[in-house]
Amino acid sequence: MSAIFLDLGILQISYYSLIILFGVFIGGSLVIKEANKFNINKEFIANLIFWLVIIGMLGARLYYVLFNWNYYQSNIIEIFKVWEGGLAIHGGIILGFLFLIIYAAKYKVNLLRLTDILVVGVIIGQAIGRWGNFFNQEAYGKEVTREFLVSLRLPDYIVEGMNILGRYYHPTFLYESLWCLVGFFVLLLIRKYKYLKRGQLTGIYFVWYSFGRFCIEFLRTDSLMIGEFKVAQIISLLLFIIGLILFVEKGKGSRFDNLYVEREQTNEIKF
Repeated sequence: MSAIFLDLGILQISYYSLIILFGVFIGGSLVIKEANKFNINKEFIANLIFWLVIIGMLGARLYYVLFNWNYYQSNIIEIFKVWEGGLAIHGGIILGFLFLIIYAAKYKVNLLRLTDILVVGVIIGQAIGRWGNFFNQEAYGKEVTREFLVSLRLPDYIVEGMNILGRYYHPTFLYESLWCLVGFFVLLLIRKYKYLKRGQLTGIYFVWYSFGRFCIEFLRTDSLMIGEFKVAQIISLLLFIIGLILFVEKGKGSRFDNLYVEREQTNEIKF
């Protein structure tokens, strides 16, 4: 299976790059649509998405490179070949969240209002983006038989896509993609609850994604490691706890205070 969508000789366009861009487009479009409901300045939200994508990609790459430094210190030029894969979502979440703290403080916007609006777009972007791993034949799990994959009623192109050097592997990219897709609909449904408090949707996102990622990591064979521990499971556990605390703490008090559905006059943001 080729990882290249279009080869123009001097320029190659990979499936990985196209899928990441498609995920950003779909996720970003949903964020803009939701932000409009809260009268958030269009220039503000477009500017936020632009920088958040760049910062998030940078964080995802730096995170991956950091935990593979033994390889990259001798292959510096490889650091810049992001189209070949090597983007760790946890790095994007961490650096992206730090950027959001600064951005929200600068423009005096409620941080959790922003994260609540963003998480639905983020999780559908993750669901789409995982398919980039499929075309790069990465982020797969332990070895299995072809019969096992067929028993899952997977399409032939996925079954054969998991045939790597003559052996078949768990399509963990697919497991995570489907988990995120279900999470997307869960968040959309919960978002309609009229007594949902500001910050709770962010908490649910952390809990949902972290639980799924923690479990899927047991099947992964290419995980980033600290000693004998998988980094993704450590971070997932921390984010799960943060999400749970956020959901519970923000749910306290009157059921009518700090509601997600409250409209704000945030259109007064000036640049």
